[in-house]
Amino acid sequence: MNKAINLAGKTIVITGASSGAGRAAALEFAVYQPYLVLAARNETALEEIAAECRELGANVLVQVTDVTDPKAMINLANTAYAWQNKLDVWINNAGVLGVGNFDATPMEVHRQIIQINLLGYMNGAHAVLPLFKEQGSGILINNISVGGFLPVPYGTAYTAGKFGLRGFSQALKAELADWPGIHVCDLFPAFLDTPGIEHAGNYTGKALKPAPPVYDPKRIAQAMVQVASNPRSNTYVGSASLLLKLSHAIFPQLTTNITGMVMRRYFKSATPMALTDGNLFTTVDYAMSAHGRFGLSGKPKVHRKYVAGILLAGIATGLVLFGSKR
Repeated sequence: MNKAINLAGKTIVITGASSGAGRAAALEFAVYQPYLVLAARNETALEEIAAECRELGANVLVQVTDVTDPKAMINLANTAYAWQNKLDVWINNAGVLGVGNFDATPMEVHRQIIQINLLGYMNGAHAVLPLFKEQGSGILINNISVGGFLPVPYGTAYTAGKFGLRGFSQALKAELADWPGIHVCDLFPAFLDTPGIEHAGNYTGKALKPAPPVYDPKRIAQAMVQVASNPRSNTYVGSASLLLKLSHAIFPQLTTNITGMVMRRYFKSATPMALTDGNLFTTVDYAMSAHGRFGLSGKPKVHRKYVAGILLAGIATGLVLFGSKR
């Protein structure tokens, strides 16, 4: 435990706490002995992680919540506030993934992804900000991901939600400029080794796996703890996150085209599987851990080799294309 971080007695809400980054965050916060309010749709998984957090020294309250329901989110905020008569940190984390050709994926799927990934965060902010303003302080943390900068072909609704979320948060920060005690903090992690891709709505007919480098979700959990203790507007988690952002900023069309090409090449050789809605419309009862099964072994230097290779390849291709047009 980092003694420089003082979160003891703080009331902290984490949405999407039943698995993946949210579950990792709950465990990371627990050692600092806060009052944790864990929210998600899966009550069984929430109770399991709550028990683990209590063993680590946290006081824990479980609240089954669907982030797409504004009234449920208001209830979550009010319940958390009433527990200790304060609410210090709210972490918008619940998110889903849906993959498939845009026109072959039902519109209700696209709508649900945006309901969770964008409106779910807005529901959280809308519920907690009146309480933050009443007490004159509070930290709102948004787990956005590098998808807020880098388009994901075959994940159009995911991209729409993440791009929209980044814009929403930027506008909200400007709106709250006269509230110095209230902080809005955005996190942009690179690809994480969570069960999220196993839970994804998959309309490709092929088994999915993330492209390396894939980071341990403990990295984002540690970043959440740091930001909750020392707020900062933007945090990039994993060197790939910042480099991919820069790659898209310098070569936007090229970066997007390469991403699409890599995905199409993968789909040609990937293992066939049945179409599934995953956890888009209801919770699931499998792979509810913090970690997935796609982690890249080795230390961060290994990740940097992948990132450097990807970036150099993109720059080289860009120079070739630029030269051919002169």
